[in-house]
Amino acid sequence: MDKNDLLNLYNLELDTLLQKSAKLMSDNIEFCSLVNARNGKCSQDCKYCAQSSYYRTDIDSFPLIDAVTAKNAAIDAKKHKASRFAIVTSGKTPEESDFDKMLDMIKEINKIDGLQSCASIGILNEEQAKKLAHSGLKRFHHNINTCKSYYPEICSTHTYEDRINTCKLVKKYGMELCCGVILGMGETIEQRVEMALELSEIEPDSIPINILMPIPKTPFENYYDKIDEENILRTLAVFKIANPKSVLRFCGGRMRLSEKNQELALKCCVEGILTGNYLTTTGKKPEEDIKTAKKLGKRILCTTT
Repeated sequence: MDKNDLLNLYNLELDTLLQKSAKLMSDNIEFCSLVNARNGKCSQDCKYCAQSSYYRTDIDSFPLIDAVTAKNAAIDAKKHKASRFAIVTSGKTPEESDFDKMLDMIKEINKIDGLQSCASIGILNEEQAKKLAHSGLKRFHHNINTCKSYYPEICSTHTYEDRINTCKLVKKYGMELCCGVILGMGETIEQRVEMALELSEIEPDSIPINILMPIPKTPFENYYDKIDEENILRTLAVFKIANPKSVLRFCGGRMRLSEKNQELALKCCVEGILTGNYLTTTGKKPEEDIKTAKKLGKRILCTTT
């Protein structure tokens, strides 16, 4: 399937497009959750991000939390039917002074029966990837955020290739890969299709879908009108068609969709939810997501009763 094929799909009647993506869906849904393990003071200039030190967003900053705090958050996530739990830190790359502590967190999460460890800690070098794999990390999360052609409009302090190299290292050392995007940052329809194709080349296990929640005092603070609900649904459907073996996952910004359209996406395109609050924005309470899953007849992939 090439770019023209996906563009033609994108422009079908919405109901027809969603019917096509729905044929690729299972009746399963997977919940994951995270802990914001280190916040703020990031050296990168990503234009969407509240945590960048380039912008005066007045965000609270804090150093790396301890392993006990991370484990307690993971235990709470499991109670709410999460089957995966991630430690997430700000910054371009893991700081060496913190890295061993991050490995300890992963080992503590791995001790929780029925919960799989994930991490989102930035751009990796080979030694870090190797150590993460040896610690027992199940899945590493590292987004491309946007397509290669649009990446220079998003960030200047690292490159699209830096992100791709980390994705390759994750796979090289046998970890699962969670790699997705942020929609609504000014990209064109053609560039959304490019994202779908580039992700199909990467072949992630999970594709987190974020929808930009414009943060005051960032360069994208006025980007509310860059994508509407219909185009979000069209993009999700095309992503699923281009990546039938990957689990599309609702993450930050899904609250920009009406309840009706969130449910429609969960029927036709999306098979995972990052439940609870996110890093700097608010999501739904886990109980609400459990209720929605039951309403839609979805089987939650979780060992928790």
